[in-house]
Amino acid sequence: MFKKTLMSLLLSTAATAFAVPLSSQHALVFEEDSGTVLLEKNAHDVVPIASLTKVMTAMVVLDARLDMDEPIAIDESDVDTLKFSSSRVPVGSVLTRKALLELALMSSDNRAAAALGRTYPGGHAGFQRAVREKLVSLGMHHSAIEEPTGLSPHNRSTAADLVKMVAAASAYPEIARMSTETGDMVDMNGHLARFRNTNRLVGKDGWDIMLSKTGFTREAGRCLVMRFQAAGKRVIMVLLNANESAARMLDAENVQRLLTGEPMLAARSPAPHRNVRAKSRQGRDGIMLVKTKSSAGSKAAKPSRRKRGSM
Repeated sequence: MFKKTLMSLLLSTAATAFAVPLSSQHALVFEEDSGTVLLEKNAHDVVPIASLTKVMTAMVVLDARLDMDEPIAIDESDVDTLKFSSSRVPVGSVLTRKALLELALMSSDNRAAAALGRTYPGGHAGFQRAVREKLVSLGMHHSAIEEPTGLSPHNRSTAADLVKMVAAASAYPEIARMSTETGDMVDMNGHLARFRNTNRLVGKDGWDIMLSKTGFTREAGRCLVMRFQAAGKRVIMVLLNANESAARMLDAENVQRLLTGEPMLAARSPAPHRNVRAKSRQGRDGIMLVKTKSSAGSKAAKPSRRKRGSM
């Protein structure tokens, strides 16, 4: 199936380009059985891909045929010091390689993905070498991946290349299964913790999803790859750089409606802006607080300190 996908991407043109109003800045929808590109938007632009990287990380780890039951301790070096993203996997936790792979694919955990790269044979250099070889073997000539999480903006690809990646990944039963779990309980040093899928379409009525991965960083925007079935058609969908999660989900819903022939959903109009008289006052942590005229009697909400990284 992968060879057929590669040849079709080289020879086909989109039959219905821009038939769907997309918020995503880059997109490609490929029908597997006919080898047809159904929808294309800026599909050859090279852009950051955030946690879509983790699909490639999973493939090279599985290719190495490592012991999936080997216990691996989360190390300080697995902590994100680039974007300071949060993780529910504490340093010192010991999980099997299989559990780390599940957390990386299903919940997009960055420490889990970092640990998979760190413990790859030959360490980080060995991981990078394996990824380069995999990119060449898949014909992903416009892609570069320098680390396993997707936090780096230098992990870059095109929508067209990512269709090839998803087509190849669909041949790995572990990736298909783990990326489409709605959630799971994971033993974290004797304590069961609940983890959920970052794609809220997984498990939703009306969706038959066979592979999924979300991604987000400031540079990449909201990203999504899925392999799914609708109206008897099996498709691979790549959506890159939507400005918000709701827009990314709406794009996916409308791609499904393109397949089923249902009317397109319209984006919600943004709420009208209230007149704000900004009194700038500097908070203790350098946070600018804005006081509105209409809410003088209410208490100011505390700003969130939670950092969002690749997911």
